[in-house]
Amino acid sequence: MTDEHIEKTKSAIESAENIPADRKAELLDLLSKLKPAIAKVSQTHHEDARSIARLVEASAQETIRAQLKPEENKRLLHELKESVQNFEATHPQLAAFVNQYNALLSALGI
Repeated sequence: MTDEHIEKTKSAIESAENIPADRKAELLDLLSKLKPAIAKVSQTHHEDARSIARLVEASAQETIRAQLKPEENKRLLHELKESVQNFEATHPQLAAFVNQYNALLSALGI
């Protein structure tokens, strides 16, 4: 299930017209790194991993909307950041990738 969310996110970003090509490449690279990091968490914390993958997808969908809702995206990114805080000690790569992802989406003007 987490793979499905990541793949949907990748497809949405690839087809987004409001994201510059260089930023798309950065986002897609981060998603490629996030996928195995989330899969690793899923081995012991399946529901948490699903939640993280859903939040990654939702925040990307919000970013590419034609009518942006900055407050909604801020909320989603905050939830995503909080959801990985519990894993900073045990899965530092996941936390680092999510922080990079949040920073990149924020840099897009969200």
